[in-house]
Amino acid sequence: MGKLNRKQIAWRVAQDIPEGAYVNLGIGAPEMVANFVPETREVVIHSENGLLGMGPTPAPGEENPDLINAGKKPVTLVTGGSISHHTDSFAMIRGGHIDICVLGAFQVSQKGDLANWATLDNSRPPGVGGAMDLAVGAKDVFVITDHCTRDGQPKLLEECSYPLTGTGVVTRIYSDHAVIDIRDNSFIVREIADGISRSELNRITDASLVFSEDCSLMQAPNL
Repeated sequence: MGKLNRKQIAWRVAQDIPEGAYVNLGIGAPEMVANFVPETREVVIHSENGLLGMGPTPAPGEENPDLINAGKKPVTLVTGGSISHHTDSFAMIRGGHIDICVLGAFQVSQKGDLANWATLDNSRPPGVGGAMDLAVGAKDVFVITDHCTRDGQPKLLEECSYPLTGTGVVTRIYSDHAVIDIRDNSFIVREIADGISRSELNRITDASLVFSEDCSLMQAPNL
């Protein structure tokens, strides 16, 4: 199968979200996770702009312009969902009530440092949004990212070179090549995509990798 696409990565993340979890989904690829949470699993999805109980993307033609997520994209609200002022929404984050947040990243270090709001490219205006609050307020931080940049530079590093969103906050990375935990200042590979060798994964990672004893294939349906 080779490396996974964005939808497949989002599907893979959704399988690891436990029953009853309160989850925030960042802007971009993380938003797609809401579409793949198993229907039999009750997960409460939160959005910084005041939604609690966010559902999947609405069907074409059924969008409500007054019902959007923090990325300004149309969403649905599940039965029992609620809408609050954004100050109350951030109180949920800062009060430690979010179990998992799923964020994108420019860089992640083996210590769990996260850089996802600014690069060194002045032509790209920075925008932190609620990422700093989420990075330190959520109990677990999952990252969705391509393993490398478009020009082939590793995004998983010994040390981040971009401005940090949070230090030591990332617990798990879902890249297009692997599922990687961060423990004891190390990248621990739990799953690796079919057709990707361990030597190749090492080559495209700018830090040492430890392969778990039960390291398995990273699998997802065709999406």
